[in-house]
Amino acid sequence: MVERVKATDAALDLIERLKEKHGPLLFHQSGGCCDGSSPMCYEEGDLMIGSQDVLLGRIGDTPFYINKKQYDYWKHTQLIIDVVEGRGGMFSLEGVEGKRFLTRSRAFTDEEYKELKESIES
Repeated sequence: MVERVKATDAALDLIERLKEKHGPLLFHQSGGCCDGSSPMCYEEGDLMIGSQDVLLGRIGDTPFYINKKQYDYWKHTQLIIDVVEGRGGMFSLEGVEGKRFLTRSRAFTDEEYKELKESIES
């Protein structure tokens, strides 16, 4: 099965470290404003997920959401969550670690997109 969101090993390692410190987490792909388009990491319950948020999948056994309008623009791409050195979003948990999550992406192949569409329809 094709994944809409996945994480690099470095991101998975940081997620595990954050879970040890903070407990269960969740991600939300920011759509701009204060934090650009960074993937934001929160303690579970610190961000209210609404009816306009889409669950893309799970990374490191952590749910990853995106707003429906942003999803409509990015539905043809796989999000790949990575980690780089530096300060991230001001509200995201990893900021104090001296690292930040970063979203990379790639377009799905025609075959992958067809598989994704068929999985939704069935």
